[in-house]
Amino acid sequence: MRERRSVYVEMEGDPMTEQFNVNSKFSLDGRVALITGASSGIGWGLAEGLAAAGAKVVAAARRKDRLETLVEKIDARGVAAIGVKLDVTDPASVAEAFAEAERDLGVVDIVVNNAGVADGKTFLDADTDDLDFVLNANLKGVWNVAHEATRRLVKAGKPGSIINIASVLGLGGKTRNAAYCASKGGVVNLTRAMSMDLGRYGIRVNAIAPGWFLTEINGDFLTSEAGEAYMRRTPARRAGQIEELIGPTILLASEAGSFVNGAILPVDGAHSAALV
Repeated sequence: MRERRSVYVEMEGDPMTEQFNVNSKFSLDGRVALITGASSGIGWGLAEGLAAAGAKVVAAARRKDRLETLVEKIDARGVAAIGVKLDVTDPASVAEAFAEAERDLGVVDIVVNNAGVADGKTFLDADTDDLDFVLNANLKGVWNVAHEATRRLVKAGKPGSIINIASVLGLGGKTRNAAYCASKGGVVNLTRAMSMDLGRYGIRVNAIAPGWFLTEINGDFLTSEAGEAYMRRTPARRAGQIEELIGPTILLASEAGSFVNGAILPVDGAHSAALV
């Protein structure tokens, strides 16, 4: 009978030692974060959250005037912030926005790809124009922004973190969302492929898949009788609050998540588990 042997592995960076500083691992001091679709809802909330963790913020949206209040709020906290005009469907607009950010704050090394649209149509009701509208913003837009960001990071020889905002509907289907489901499913797999191509450059790529979150866009539905009834059928029995997305985003953006790459993180109160 063979003797059993115990194998002990000594780990570097033991989290129980004084050398592991939790606050410093989650800190974004010295980082520059660009958030698309920052003029409202999730993008606005994540811009404030990343600033609270110490990142300089580049708030991006198609209408720059809608970013003024957000930039003023962040500036008032003593954190540098600018607003830039950015249309994710236009590569020239994306390049111009990154150039402006680099001139004012430095190389962008955190990207939150949040901008997106929905059409609310069934597969039979939607046509190719509807599909193009959704895919151009939700999938091609992610590609455009991430491509510009990574090109600049590689040129500068800097590591970085790209966080794509996908959806639970990229993990499962729902009626009246054919084009949206297709676009977010694309974001999920694009994230995985990007992580494999870019890891060698120290650039991590992950996605957050939110469930239902209360925003200006869906507020009327979620607070309606039908919306409240729908929420009661979900595992959490409520919609998420935008601040509940901030912690996961900071994890993926910071050194605390330094070995998290290619992950799709549902933040949905177990909604995606119920879709299986």
